[in-house]
Amino acid sequence: MSVVEVKALSYSYSASEVQVLKAVNLRIEKGSFVTLTGPSGCGKTTLCRCINGLIPHFYGGKIEGEIVISGMRVQDHEISELAKHVGFVFQNPENQLFALSVEKDIAFGLENLALSRKEIQRRVKWAMEVTGVEDLKEKAPYELSGGQQQRVAIACVLAMKPKVMILDEPTSFLDPMAATRLFQVISKLNKRLNLTIILVEHRLDLLCQYTDRVVVMDEGEIRLDGTPRDVFSSEEAKLLGIGIPKVVRLHKELKKTGIDIGRPPTSTEDFNQSLREFLTR
Repeated sequence: MSVVEVKALSYSYSASEVQVLKAVNLRIEKGSFVTLTGPSGCGKTTLCRCINGLIPHFYGGKIEGEIVISGMRVQDHEISELAKHVGFVFQNPENQLFALSVEKDIAFGLENLALSRKEIQRRVKWAMEVTGVEDLKEKAPYELSGGQQQRVAIACVLAMKPKVMILDEPTSFLDPMAATRLFQVISKLNKRLNLTIILVEHRLDLLCQYTDRVVVMDEGEIRLDGTPRDVFSSEEAKLLGIGIPKVVRLHKELKKTGIDIGRPPTSTEDFNQSLREFLTR
């Protein structure tokens, strides 16, 4: 079942005649974990803004084509209504966190949905447990580390129970360890809640083992779309200049020397397992 359908979508911002998106077609199934990547300026964030309704309702501009979310045509529904179906986590969590405590930040969106006090308390508790921030509930956002802030930002969106969660480069301000922990949290939400994830990301080395599908954009168009293994092992991915995971590059170099350990790996563990099997043949 498709939860997101983008049909022949083209878009240009109001201050420019240049098309940022060019006849983009994309279908995303419910419960999938999709990574959107590509060179800077290729249209990734713009596409996400179209999916959650910021385009055209906030940014304006010229839009052609159609975006359908859970049967709702985005152009026909206000952002406030779309927010119940599509959650958006920004690149910098400080843009989303403003209350005096984590608990109040998570409750803010629910209060705007006019939910009952009892339901708000239930959802806040649930979102904190799922994202592992229960021990931070009394802390102010400015007291938290970058990784903690991102988990709280995710909890704020998750509490509203959207069908789709979009995350726009959420690891930009994180070190590799914090980024890995965040990817683990996102993967857990995807599997445990059957939550559809659209993640804009460049740190593909760390992400490769968690995502189901990789969509590569360039100059406003989708150039590659497939499994991480198929996309990262393709020659076109290398030509587009995206960050091919190191284990995939190592696999290719070994193959050139006559050491073929089988299909391209998606993680260090995957590579090690394939290598061990090769050595014991």
